[in-house]
Parts: sequence; structure tokens; C-alpha cells
Amino acid sequence: MGATDAFPEGAARVGAAPGQPGGLLDLLGVAAVMLDADGRITLWSPQAEALFGWSAQEALGRPAAQLLVGPEHFDLVLGLFTEVMAGGESWAGVFPVQHKDGSTRLVEFRNMRLLDERGESYALGIATDQAVLRRVERDLALSVRLVAQSPIGLAVLDTSLRFVMVNPALERINELPADQHIGHDVREALSFLNTDTIVAGMREVLDTGRPMLDQFTVGRTAADPHADKAWSVSYYRLEDAHGRVLGLATSVVDVTEQHRAATEAARARRRLAVIADASATVGTTLDVDQTAHELADVIVPELADMAAVDVLDAVLDGRRPTSLSRGGPARFRALAVSTAYNTEAVRAADPTGQIASYEADRLITRCVTEARPVLVAQVGEEDLPHIAADPHGAAVLNKAGLHSYLAVPLIARGEVLGALSLYRVRNQEPFDEDDAVLAVELAARAAVCIDNARSYQSERRTALTLQRHLMNHRPPQPTAMEIAYRYQPAQAASEVGGDWFDAIPVAGDKTALVVGDVMGSGINAAATMGQLRTTARALADLDLDPDEVLRHLDHIAGGLDPAFATCLYAVYDPHSGVCRVAVAGHLPPVVVRPDRPPELLDLPTGAPLGVGGVPFEQTTVPLREGDQLVLYTDGLIETRDQPIDARLDTLLELLSEPQEDLDGLCDRLLASLRDEHDHDDVALLIARVQAHKE
Repeated sequence: MGATDAFPEGAARVGAAPGQPGGLLDLLGVAAVMLDADGRITLWSPQAEALFGWSAQEALGRPAAQLLVGPEHFDLVLGLFTEVMAGGESWAGVFPVQHKDGSTRLVEFRNMRLLDERGESYALGIATDQAVLRRVERDLALSVRLVAQSPIGLAVLDTSLRFVMVNPALERINELPADQHIGHDVREALSFLNTDTIVAGMREVLDTGRPMLDQFTVGRTAADPHADKAWSVSYYRLEDAHGRVLGLATSVVDVTEQHRAATEAARARRRLAVIADASATVGTTLDVDQTAHELADVIVPELADMAAVDVLDAVLDGRRPTSLSRGGPARFRALAVSTAYNTEAVRAADPTGQIASYEADRLITRCVTEARPVLVAQVGEEDLPHIAADPHGAAVLNKAGLHSYLAVPLIARGEVLGALSLYRVRNQEPFDEDDAVLAVELAARAAVCIDNARSYQSERRTALTLQRHLMNHRPPQPTAMEIAYRYQPAQAASEVGGDWFDAIPVAGDKTALVVGDVMGSGINAAATMGQLRTTARALADLDLDPDEVLRHLDHIAGGLDPAFATCLYAVYDPHSGVCRVAVAGHLPPVVVRPDRPPELLDLPTGAPLGVGGVPFEQTTVPLREGDQLVLYTDGLIETRDQPIDARLDTLLELLSEPQEDLDGLCDRLLASLRDEHDHDDVALLIARVQAHKE
């Protein structure tokens, strides 16, 4: 058997196919030389020719010492050869070798004895250029230390995307030890992330060779499933010197802190936007219910998946909720519920308008009695009975997936008005102290608006009650006139109270018609109106001329607060068929005759009541059977977006249409000329002349 029999069968076929590069061995240029027991060369690899300069034809059969070693090293080399062949010990070291070109090179050797099946000995020498080996060793050491000590997570994966190597930094970043990476593919090792996207990116890099850099990824590790983390990930395809694909390298940088800072900055901007939105949209009307809905809508979905606004029942009744005390129940009226999407959780909230009493163990009760926020960041089953109204509501919230709850008090001018309750179901982030601060800010703004609306509504109720009391009787129907009238209060509380009308029987079958408007509004205006109306009725009994009545009213108005009012006073005499009219700064009446178009009476305007010292003029207007006299206050025709002349023309057009009964005409005029949000009272009085029976 020749020396070649010492190699295992098929050794040449291990690894790459014939002709393909061998990677690191090719880079090192490892040479193989075999010597027989006499020290003669029996095998000479192509790498040996490249390293030493001698071809196989020149080297085979020659003593290795004579070919490769200078004379001064003969004894040393022969001694080492004898030791290897005799004792079977391997030898490794650096030795100066003589190149064919006469130069001397330091070569790294590994020498060992081989035995064939007949027991014959051979010496195998594996050698490489020391300079090349040291360079590779330095590069490898540098790479190993860089990988091991790098703060950047590094990993190598094979072409099947199985982890081959991970460094300590990646173990820390993924919160997963190396043995749970190595040998596992990406889907197995990183099951806590969206691996579909990750694998797709890696496959693209393997297929195209184009690196994929700085891919931003957010997820939660298995070790900390409650906190988001962020990574910047890059993928690179690994190839050898000849372009063969070896696998994939990935670098991972933990950018969680930067992500949190950016998230907080964005969150702060959104909070400012919510506050700005609330400033613009909450409190647009003096209506408690509308304000509550505006508050709930501005909070959802930015701050919560569901929001509910509940006000203490005593607040809406006009009473101060002074009875609130720790340990006692609280009665709430539900004003608004808003949700970000269709959710069963809404069935656990009280329906709007419903009154509910909550015991002291309920969180909403604790919120209003202690006048401070109540935060349950992570809602457990034991918390649900203290959040929901009843066991059914607790079961609904549990099924819906409520995981975080926050209640903040509605406080205005030091008084607790109610509570704002916030729920998170789909939004996986728990409420935190920053959310509580924002909710308190929004609740405080809304509470002031709710308190203003409550005050205005209370004042409006008071003014309306006073006005109805002062106008608590229906004007009589005179024998010679058919009367219809309407009074419509303003929608705003502060505008109620100044308008009035009256129809007063006067001696001799005459009828006095009065319409007036106190300048100002509210309770004081209603009180002034009542005094002027009462005085006008007393003066009518004296059967004075209209100008004289206005003169007395002017004197009375000068001592009132508010002191000014417009007024029209007319007296119709059925025996003479004339109507005497005097005006104190009021809009002119309309006369509607069956055979003519409606017309505004051209009357001396006069000064408003309360100016003092200004005379009033009286005008006589003939009225026949069927004629109508339409008296009104400015709330019927004045608007903010149209000139008064155009509105008067509209009034005349409406009166020129076919007439129905007077009550129907009153309703049609109000429906056509009034808007539901008008900010002024209106008084309307229509008198139609009837045939007078002597």
C-alpha cells in the first residue's frame, strides 16, 4: 500500500464540490507534505509548491532536510524528525525554510506521525506562511473581541435562517440566552415578535444581496410582556471570497429609550392638541347636557376607549351638594357616554338621563367625596364590582376586556359637580399619572362650563317663573276684537325677561293693546317689565289717551332698573271705528286689510320710556271689520346676519299670504321668522276687528 492509503476514504469529497473554494484553508494556503521513514518526500501538495517554490516533480523523492533547510539547521531538523517518528509525539512550531528562490521564510509547522495498515510510519507536515497565519489570527481575534464586547446585538444565521452565533449584547436585547437562539430558526427563537415581517425581510436580503438597514421594530419580549421595546435592525448577506452565500448577519441596536422619548414627545403634542380642541369645542352652549357630550367626545378616542360624564343630582336641581361625606352614598345623573367603537362595555354605563345611587365602596363615589382622581392602572376581577353599577355591569366590563380605569372629579369654583369616568379596553396602554393630569385639566375646563350652564339655566328658570307670574292671566277677548298672542322666551338664560304684551278692556267697549320690550334681560328686566305692565293696566282704567299713558310710563320707568323700554300703546274704539296709537321707540305695527297689501304704519317713533321729558305723539288709524293690527317686539324680526328692512319685508310677505285663523297665523310667523337658537324674547299680539253689536 502506498502513502496515499493513509487518507480516509472520500476525504477529498468532504465539504464543497470539487473545484469549489475551501474558504479559510485557501486563505491560509495550507501546504501538506508527507515524508517516509527515511525523511524523503512522498507527497507534495499544490499549496506546498506555492509556499516553497518547488514543483512536485522537483520535490518528490528528495530528502526534505536538504531541499528545505539550510545546512546550519540540519542537525536540529533531523533530531525533531527522529523524535516524531520514534515516539509518535506531534511537533508544532515556527521554522525558517529555504525557498527555491534562495530566500528564507518563517513557516508555521504542524508535524505528526502516521501509520498505515502494515505498520509503516510516515511523517505528515502541515505548513503555512507565518505572516499570513499571524494576520489571520489577529483579524480573527479582533473580530471575536469586537463581537463579544460590542454593545450592538450581532448574530449570524445560516441560509435556513437558523441562528449560528449570537453575541452577549443580543442575548441581553432579546432577553434570551444563547442556547435558546443557537440551532433555532427565527420563528422559534423570536416568537414574541412579528416574525412574518422579519423573515420576509431576511429572505429578501438572502435573495437579492442588498442589505436592509435600520428597520424600526417595536415589540414586547417574553421576559417583559407588558412594556414596549424598540429596535433598529439591519440585515446583511454573508458571502465567501468567491461569492458563495454562507448565510445572513444581523445587527440590532436597542433604541427603546429614544423611542420612548419620541413617543412621549408625540404624546405631549397630542395632549396639547386635545386641550386646544377642548378649549374650542367644550362649552359652546349654555346647556349642561350638550357640554357633557362635548367633554366625552373630545376625550374619545385620544385618551380613552369610553368616557362617561355623571353629575351629582343635587347640582342639576339647583342645590349645593353639601351632603357629600365619606362613608355615604352619592346620587348621580348620567349626562353623556361616548365610545371610540362599538363595544359591549357601553352596556355597563348608566343610560343618559338616568339617576343612580352609588354606595361608598364605588370608585366614582370615592372620587367625588374625596375630590381627587381615582386610578386603577391594571383592573382585576376584584376591582370590577367597585367600578360597575351592579354585578351585571361588572360581568359586561369583564367580558369586554376592561383593563384600566380612571375617574376624575368635575370641580368648579371649589365645588364638586360630578365625575368623569374613563375606560380602556382595546387601547392596551394602562392609564398613568400623566393621563390623570390631562383628564383633571379637561375635567376642570368642562366643569366651569357645566357650572356656567347650570347657573344660566337656573337663572333662566327663575326669570321665566317670574315672567309667567307677572303675566299669569290670559288677556280677555274683547267684544269688538278677536285676539291671538304668543310669547316665546330666548334660549339663553341671560336674555329672558324683558318682553310683554297685553289686551285691556277699557270703558265704552274700547280695547287697549300694549306691547313692550325692556332694554336689558334677566331677572331685573322681568321685574321692570312687571311694574310697567301693571302700571299700564292701571292707567288704562283711567281711559287716558295713548300719548298720556306713555308720558306716565316714561315717568315711572325713570325710577326703575333697568330704566329704558320701548312700548306701543293703542286704543281701539268700536263705536268710532278708529284706533289711536302712540309709540315710544318701538317698531311700527302692521295693518292687514282684506282688500289691500299689508303695510307698516308710518308713526312718529318717539323716544324710549325712561328718557324723560320727551313728548309723545298720537296717531289715529281707521279700522274696519276684518282689519288686523299686528304688534310685535324686535325679537321677531331682528337677526345678526340680515338688515332689519329685509326682515320687515319678509314679515309683510308672510302677512300677504292667505290668512288662516289668528292662532295659526301666530304659529306660522314664529316658525318662519324665528330660529331655535335666537337670543331674544319675542312677544306677538294680533287683533282682528269684528262686527260690534250695539
